[in-house]
Amino acid sequence: MLKLKYLFHNKDLAEMILKNWEYDCDDPDLLKYYRTSSNAVYWCKNNGNIFFLRFAPDEEKDKENILAELEFLNYLKSNGYSSVETILSKAGNELEVANTPWGKYYAVAFKKASGMSLDRMPLTKAIVFGFGKALGKLHKLSSEFTPINNKRNTWKEEMDWMENILTTFPNETDAKNELSILRDYFSKLPATKDNFGLVHYDFELDNVFYDEASKTFTAIDFDDSMYNWYALDIEQSLDSLKEEISEDQIEALTTEFINGYRLEYDISDEMLKLLPIFRRYSNLYGYVRVLRSSKEKWDNEPDWLVSFRAKLEKALNDKKAGFTMPL
Repeated sequence: MLKLKYLFHNKDLAEMILKNWEYDCDDPDLLKYYRTSSNAVYWCKNNGNIFFLRFAPDEEKDKENILAELEFLNYLKSNGYSSVETILSKAGNELEVANTPWGKYYAVAFKKASGMSLDRMPLTKAIVFGFGKALGKLHKLSSEFTPINNKRNTWKEEMDWMENILTTFPNETDAKNELSILRDYFSKLPATKDNFGLVHYDFELDNVFYDEASKTFTAIDFDDSMYNWYALDIEQSLDSLKEEISEDQIEALTTEFINGYRLEYDISDEMLKLLPIFRRYSNLYGYVRVLRSSKEKWDNEPDWLVSFRAKLEKALNDKKAGFTMPL
């Protein structure tokens, strides 16, 4: 999540960065639709076709990590996996470094995925089975992937980052203890070629699209990918699923998801028993990111920001509920 100071709509900045790509400058809705979270993302068009411009300041993103993300996407494409595709800039680059009056920004443009995101669809057994199958295929390819030029962060590096952030919050004792508990646990958990590799991290319903015509599932938003145990992705996927279905559907649809996953890639029952621990990792990671993003405060904040801070505070309370419990 970006620092709150970067969540403001800045059309001039977006237009300056967008000029690195071909686009319909006469589009009446140009840069009208956008969202900001871990990046700023603007809906654009070229020859009437929608594409997405994603950018973030260099304070927030690491160039090598972005290049590693793009390398993995190209690897997936070359192996027939349906994932979001980049659009080359006018200069022929996937990644553009833009120097602007607001600082240096990293920008990438992506094609629109075909179909509809799963969070907007009826979650039938067949769809959930395919959802799991798509993740299993992703992990199978990940297990065979060796980066050539750049490498994403590992769980250890992300934990070091969390520790560094938490040093600036002297009162966050529970979060620091939770970090110590999880770091100790994961340092002893076997990491093999079969159970550990590059994970998506956000393989959730809103980041997977289904095209009815081609029966294809397409994954987007690999921005948070990292080296971790594949079980982390499974937990993230199942957690997003549980948020959209009734309690009496959870067992049956969880089984469908795991069956679909295992059709493409194996996951042991022992690893599945560890999903609650990976939930704690995700909760801590999200907690620290929100802490960092919302640390700065300003006088006379607009109403939307005051309201957003209240939502973030609730999210923090929800995520820390299980901190420091025995494993």
